[in-house]
Amino acid sequence: MPIEIRELVIKAVVDPHSGDGTDAGSSRQSQKSEDKIIEKSVEQMLNILEKKRER
Repeated sequence: MPIEIRELVIKAVVDPHSGDGTDAGSSRQSQKSEDKIIEKSVEQMLNILEKKRER
């Protein structure tokens, strides 16, 4: 069964004083943030599918 995503909301916070972000600490923090975003997105998609299945 194909899934159609009709709306995708992406929120981001940009800090202009954080530097260029090339050091290892920023890279690890960036990866953790990316993982959290992916985890939340998947969770929301699963919730939407569950609600759709209940109908």
